[in-house]
Amino acid sequence: MRTTTTRRRSARGKLHRRVAGALALGIALLSAGALYTVFAPQPQTAVAQDDSQLVAQGQQVFDNHCISCHGANLQGVTDRGPSLIGVGSAATYFQVSSGRMPLARQEAQAERKHPLADLNVDNEVGRHNIDALTAFVQANGGGPQRPAETGAALRGADTARGGELFRLNCASCHNFTGQGGALSSGKFAPPLAPATEDQIYTAMLSGPQNMPHFSDRQLAPEEKKDIIGYIKTVDAGQNNPGGNGLGDIGPVSEGLIAWIVGITALVGFTLWLGSKA
Repeated sequence: MRTTTTRRRSARGKLHRRVAGALALGIALLSAGALYTVFAPQPQTAVAQDDSQLVAQGQQVFDNHCISCHGANLQGVTDRGPSLIGVGSAATYFQVSSGRMPLARQEAQAERKHPLADLNVDNEVGRHNIDALTAFVQANGGGPQRPAETGAALRGADTARGGELFRLNCASCHNFTGQGGALSSGKFAPPLAPATEDQIYTAMLSGPQNMPHFSDRQLAPEEKKDIIGYIKTVDAGQNNPGGNGLGDIGPVSEGLIAWIVGITALVGFTLWLGSKA
């Protein structure tokens, strides 16, 4: 009898433990599901819908301003414009926001000009149209993307390092003070003063005209920001060591001017001495 009772109790104990374990597991699963519901990221359907809508609006902007030179499928048109497949949103933003595109006429290099009213970053409609256009181009082949940060957020604090990087990578074309200079075949490196932080950053990513492009492997994002910080301090005159800046045209040109003035003075002094003799 005792043995039978003990066995029954043991069986009941095992059953109770199994039921308790099942209940504990169920409660744990319900708790995990509740926590996931609370803390899980929001579904991306709305975002995807917004993105597709922005891309559709970008196609309308493209059809209005770009299709005649770059083709209906961004494949490019011979003797008019190159393919835009894979150029990315960075190149699109730089060219359009600086007024270089739409191109006024075929020439060696697209020059900066006042943007069209509906593609001007200074007004809300223009900013939206540029955002839509860059999203459309990015959706067709990818490529270097615009940075998430804008404006002053793209200025690095280490301007000393920015100056070193600028002299190493940029000064040979843009001059030591960012005033630009002539290149071959009618092309030129433009002055950097009119360019915004966003335009300088996207130019480094995309490499317009003769400019090389600098990936994040070549110049880390923080290094790009330091270069921009340096350029903007030069534009503001904060790095002027004193004296006559001579238009900030750089040490080579300044040295040439000093040499010409010196030689002229020396010749004049020699002629004066000759006349006295």
